[in-house]
Amino acid sequence: MKPFLAGKRSLEDSALRAPHVHKAVLTTGAVRTPPPADATPQVEVVKQGDKIMRIVVTCACGEKIEVECLYPGGG
Repeated sequence: MKPFLAGKRSLEDSALRAPHVHKAVLTTGAVRTPPPADATPQVEVVKQGDKIMRIVVTCACGEKIEVECLYPGGG
């Protein structure tokens, strides 16, 4: 099977980088400090066989977002 993006144009753009974060005072009075300068976002792909089951994105600040991939039944 041909990959979905095969032969598609790609955008010329810079690589992902951590956003600039300002120190902010939270309602609890705690101070949120920015991530270290060398911190970068990470993307992990969880596969089961040939199928991607989950995509886990970890922000430079440590927050994680998980995207669950659902496929139609039958096949």
